[in-house]
Amino acid sequence: MNGKVAAGRALPGKGPAGKTPGRQAVREHTYQWEGRDRSGKTVRGEMRAGGTAVVSTTLRRQGVLVTKVKKRSYSRGRKITDKDITLFTRQLATMMRAGVPLLQAFDIVAKGTENGSVARLFIDIKGDIETGTALSEAFRKYPLYFDPLFCNLVGAGEQAGILDDLLDRLAVYKEKMQAIRGKIKSAMTYPIGVVVVATVVVAVIMLKVIPAFKSVFESFGASLPAPTMIVIAMSDFVVEYWYLLFGTVFGSIYFFFQAWRRSAAVQTAMDRLLLQLPVFGSVLRKATIARWLRTLSTMFAAGVPLVEALDSVGRAAGNNVYLTATRRIQQEVSTGTSLTIAMQNAGVFPNMVMQMAAIGEESGSLDQMLGRSAEIYEREVDEAVASLSSLLEPIIMAFLGVVIGGLVIAMYLPIFKMGQVV
Repeated sequence: MNGKVAAGRALPGKGPAGKTPGRQAVREHTYQWEGRDRSGKTVRGEMRAGGTAVVSTTLRRQGVLVTKVKKRSYSRGRKITDKDITLFTRQLATMMRAGVPLLQAFDIVAKGTENGSVARLFIDIKGDIETGTALSEAFRKYPLYFDPLFCNLVGAGEQAGILDDLLDRLAVYKEKMQAIRGKIKSAMTYPIGVVVVATVVVAVIMLKVIPAFKSVFESFGASLPAPTMIVIAMSDFVVEYWYLLFGTVFGSIYFFFQAWRRSAAVQTAMDRLLLQLPVFGSVLRKATIARWLRTLSTMFAAGVPLVEALDSVGRAAGNNVYLTATRRIQQEVSTGTSLTIAMQNAGVFPNMVMQMAAIGEESGSLDQMLGRSAEIYEREVDEAVASLSSLLEPIIMAFLGVVIGGLVIAMYLPIFKMGQVV
């Protein structure tokens, strides 16, 4: 049994609900209460209010004798991730399709999560909805978690009266996007991890192991093989200038990321370079095209006009090359050019995609044809990641063998030479 404070009547010289202009609104919290109704039965519930006194007064008006009121506390929780938002979207879509009221759905999601940060977020959104704010507008207050595409689709569902259907489409879309990002990360994590470990091992060998061998070899008084001399010279350089080497490497990485974050030109150049990489470029290009097609298909199926939908499509692609191409497509489409011709002029889409788009425009089923194209590229991403993983393993093992094994062999050559002499 929950209650809600009624809006106060405006008084002369004051703002809405009797608030003095310029005074900050009272911050509401969630309170858990317990009491007895008129029949003496024990009842419990939750209420958002500005304080315990407001809770007691409101419940007293409803005929409830309050015996206990306490502010609901949430654990600090971890950072809210895109995975949390994707799970919430699926849960909300499922409950809306099942006929669960919107406010009750938010309650269920908030109570069911183990992340206190997520629970607080949904309780705050529920509080906004209780005051009459539309769902899409409540989401717009949290742009860190709900992007314009998310809010636009929810708003379109509210206006058309098909919120449950749009939430289901949005849940499918976010699940597809998360799956693609997960596959790309899994393909990149293994080689990056191996390179990092190999770098640490080489640094330890250069700084600790080779100097110990050097002192032993100096006591022999004999000439050393050329590979051993080269490795010892490299080790001497690293030992003497290690601070300069590490400072240069980490400083370069830091300044690169700063430039990448602040400069659109650097981002575009890097995105173009990534798409041209010999092994990873093909996977990244397919994943980008799949995201582009899936986003446009979802928004067009939701009834969002094509020119307006392209605003969100470019940003969702996650690549500045395709963002620039999408803006060009949007400009041409707004002047009356067909989507297929505009995509062909952009020069970043394969023939298969443009043919599917042309068939969709001619048959009036553009959203379906774009969705099928997205499915094709999503499957190709799956296959490419699987083959990439099997291809990278022997390459990485050969790399480690050449680098680490070469250093070890170079240091043991004098020992082998001594054994032959003896």
